[in-house]
Amino acid sequence: MRQEFMPELVCGYQLLNNGWRSRGGGLDDPYNLVMKIQLEHKFEDIASVENLLEAWCEFIKGKRGKKDVQEFSLRLMDNILELHRDLSTHTYQHGGYQAFNISDPKPRNIHKAAVRDRLLHHAIYRVLYPFFDKTFIADSYSCRLGKGTHKAINRFRSLAYKVSRNNTHTCWILKCDIKKFFENIDHEVLRNILHQYISDERVLVLLSEVIDSFSSLRKGVGLPLGNLTSQIFVNIYMNEFDQFVKHKLKARYYIRYADDFIILSEGRRQLENLIFPIHQFLNHKLKLELHSDKIFVKTLASGVDFLGWVHFLDYRVLRTTTRRRMFRRIKISTVTETLNSYLGLLGHGNAQKLKCVLEKNYQALAMRN
Repeated sequence: MRQEFMPELVCGYQLLNNGWRSRGGGLDDPYNLVMKIQLEHKFEDIASVENLLEAWCEFIKGKRGKKDVQEFSLRLMDNILELHRDLSTHTYQHGGYQAFNISDPKPRNIHKAAVRDRLLHHAIYRVLYPFFDKTFIADSYSCRLGKGTHKAINRFRSLAYKVSRNNTHTCWILKCDIKKFFENIDHEVLRNILHQYISDERVLVLLSEVIDSFSSLRKGVGLPLGNLTSQIFVNIYMNEFDQFVKHKLKARYYIRYADDFIILSEGRRQLENLIFPIHQFLNHKLKLELHSDKIFVKTLASGVDFLGWVHFLDYRVLRTTTRRRMFRRIKISTVTETLNSYLGLLGHGNAQKLKCVLEKNYQALAMRN
């Protein structure tokens, strides 16, 4: 049966000392669940020389040896003042991108902006992140301070214990991911979401310049993997979905990491009934599609593949593809740092035997070299 979606408003609130201001959500959108709160920071807070200098200190960490960064730093103050002037006179234009491919773990096309533009990304991020992070749900774990994959899988285990009542009841899990996530972020939809939170038109124009600096397969669609701003933009974008799942679908046990998300429940039918409204919301509101081959409803006892691990009732094991990739990397790079990073990863699951095998392989390769 087709489900009807009616407007639902949750009271907003004020936190003026933290740069928040409440704003009505409006009733014209059937998916509008929460009254929006507005960013109090203005354009000048992004474009100021002080913010650009602070952004440079953050940006340069780990990049001092890069040729383009060294060239920019030779005339650092001149370059920062020039960027400040272009922003203040509203003549700033985002440059192009350098494309390259990586395999981490699957092939990805990365787009790298010029140093000047990446500096601006950091300046924007410094202002937007503290505000928007407070609007996100607690169980969104991608690209957030104090979150990450390890926190996400530990939270998964905690929720699984709750739903299964300490492994005494069946725990069902709906697992989905979104098809070509970054490639399909719609610029107009993103701008409309940002407009609900930001009242300074100059900030919106600047953000639009960054957003429109890149398109994937078609104009007006896609964000580049590699931009710091892309990380916060996709979280702002998917926060609309998170709020829908939590407030409209009333999914109590829900976790999202980037485009992967899971919902836990005691009943299979309950989870199956969520697939259609989830599909409808993503398609109509965010212009995204579920990956049809990656929609699963299964029990935790049968094993659930999530964030590199296969999770069971009271333990988890490393995904087979991750294990194979780990041994390939050890063969290529026998430096101690590579081994230690993988030993640290294995410490988050039931992998004592695998750790022993990995250490033996590493020692054998190191002796050969």
